[in-house]
Amino acid sequence: MTAKIIDGKSYAEGLRARIAGHVERLKREHGVTPGLAVVIVGHDPGSQIYVSQKAKQTVEVGMHSEKYELPDDASEAEVLALVQNLNADPAIHGILVQLPLPSQIDPNKVIATISPDKDVDCFTPASVGTLQIGLPGPVSCTPLGCLMLLRDTLGSLEGLNAVIVGRSNLVGKPMAQLLLRENCTVTVAHSKTRNLADVVRQADIVVAAVGRPQMIKGDWIKPGATVIDVGINRIPAPERGEGRTRLLGDVDYPAAAAVAGAITPVPGGVGPMTIVCLLANTVTTASLINGIEPPKDLTP
Repeated sequence: MTAKIIDGKSYAEGLRARIAGHVERLKREHGVTPGLAVVIVGHDPGSQIYVSQKAKQTVEVGMHSEKYELPDDASEAEVLALVQNLNADPAIHGILVQLPLPSQIDPNKVIATISPDKDVDCFTPASVGTLQIGLPGPVSCTPLGCLMLLRDTLGSLEGLNAVIVGRSNLVGKPMAQLLLRENCTVTVAHSKTRNLADVVRQADIVVAAVGRPQMIKGDWIKPGATVIDVGINRIPAPERGEGRTRLLGDVDYPAAAAVAGAITPVPGGVGPMTIVCLLANTVTTASLINGIEPPKDLTP
């Protein structure tokens, strides 16, 4: 068996086009232009690139974009004041504070200051609770992207056994909630799980989000299972030249692809979905803030 390759890049392009259509409709029918503000503190090169990509894609789909760059030595009070101003700004419907933050700033305090109505990263306790009980609202970007790819690949997920390897607040826990809402039987495995390989072998759906390159082996995969690899691990690649690196997922891709029914590659699988789902969440929050029903194709 050779697995179907789940092309996240292609799906993300189609989703971006749908988002642009929803933005145009909000402008035309309701006079609402979704607005996203991104706050970055310091000059981490990786964060700078990521923030620039977010700003570029925001404008491309017709949204209003604002970027706030603060120096490395910015105080916690400055960041909190900026977030509070954005909370009160009617032109902004989504606020994202790029992590990590410098050591003098408590990220939990900053996240708690973001209005839950504008929490497009879904980090605030209120947003986590909204997801837990199934109320309308944005959903953590990477898990939302994974769910969209699963639905596109499998159709109905009802009754399937899903194993999530990893229990982070960013991916593992919200992914479990989303799959429960799809009527999957969900197991969350982690570093302390006994007989992990045997647990994974029971899964119709495997979501790997542990941050360890190629931890999930090919012989752990049930024949025909669908594998979603969230891992992005940069490792040395001396064969490409001195100082060069390459990306590996959390799954041993060649071995798993020989057994699975469908699998996401790394790169080109889940990664492209994350920023696009941030845009989807901004359309959702802009709709809810203005008393408009969010588009059904952008929410679980």
